Amino acid sequence: MFSGAQVSLYPMSGNFVGIILDAIKALDPYRDRLRIETDDISTLMVGPHDVLFAAMRDLFVSAAASGEHCVLSAAISRGCPGEPDDTICGAGLSSSRAEPLAERVEAAIAAVGDTVETGQPTAAQFSLYVMGTGTHMDEIYGCIDFLKRSGTFDRSKNFCTKLRGDAGAIFATIHEAFYRFGDPEGHVTLDITVSANSPSKA
Repeated sequence: MFSGAQVSLYPMSGNFVGIILDAIKALDPYRDRLRIETDDISTLMVGPHDVLFAAMRDLFVSAAASGEHCVLSAAISRGCPGEPDDTICGAGLSSSRAEPLAERVEAAIAAVGDTVETGQPTAAQFSLYVMGTGTHMDEIYGCIDFLKRSGTFDRSKNFCTKLRGDAGAIFATIHEAFYRFGDPEGHVTLDITVSANSPSKA
């Protein structure tokens, strides 16, 4: 199943070029497991969902370590009917996603709880879109239940959910939302904005 993200990194600094170039080195351990293509707007990363989120986390944490206000914005998709399957993405999700919704919620909470901390305080907001299923609202409500119990939930906002915590837990929460909810073979997308070192008050 095709799984990928269009990712843009924005350091709010006069040294934005240096911060971006240094942060990109964090992707080196993932280059043999992801297809990475960059243009003047964003970087496409295609590959297994767990590798994809680990790479985005490490890219963001590396940039945020500069101490400058940094934002990562991404459009993330799996199962898009307009994209051909890509062997780098691995198998579909159905074999490991046969559990009832309530069990998936509990598994997602446990996965976030097992996350290793990065030491980088982070805030994020994201929206989940479950496409083309008659039970999409059940999946969304299940995801909301998970988010409220994830330990990273900050508050609901118009059109999105806000998270706050360590970057490791934040990216784990967003990954679990992407992985656990929606038809295992269906089209699911996320719109995410992740921020660190913001001068604005929480």
